[in-house]
Amino acid sequence: MIQESFTEDELYMREAIKEAKLAEDLEDVPIGAVIVLDGEIIARAHNLREVNQTAIAHAELLAIDQACKKLGTWRLENAVLYVTLEPCPMCSGSIILSRIQKVVYGARDPKGGCAGTLMNLLQDERFNHQSEVVPGVLEEECGEMLSSFFRNLRKRKKEEKKRRQLLQMEHDTGIDNG
Repeated sequence: MIQESFTEDELYMREAIKEAKLAEDLEDVPIGAVIVLDGEIIARAHNLREVNQTAIAHAELLAIDQACKKLGTWRLENAVLYVTLEPCPMCSGSIILSRIQKVVYGARDPKGGCAGTLMNLLQDERFNHQSEVVPGVLEEECGEMLSSFFRNLRKRKKEEKKRRQLLQMEHDTGIDNG
């Protein structure tokens, strides 16, 4: 029997991936997050931006809110955030303000990553708090999940556009193919 060995970061990232898959099941962007304190997951969340039609329903923000409510404080000083995609500027701001000790992320975000790709807000010494950053944990798996989601989304949009064009053509010509 072959037994796989995972690091602690990989184990918790797998939990974040499970959350991301819940978002994907809801046809939302598959990003998941978990917050760990003293070896225990205290919060878990996934993107609900499309589902709730609000720009602030990012996995990180939802997990931070959940952890703060559970602990009864906005200070998450010894917590570790695991997230499948590099945090954006908004989420990075919340990470700084909630004093999260360490951020571990999977895929890099070339369009909005603020934990090292475009800039590194989380370690900017001009802020009163900096977080340790560990990039690229299960990066390939996290990246492929996002790539596959957007590939399928583009395919569905293309098929929907063709369907609408066909319906319009049928309407314009009076042909009924049904």
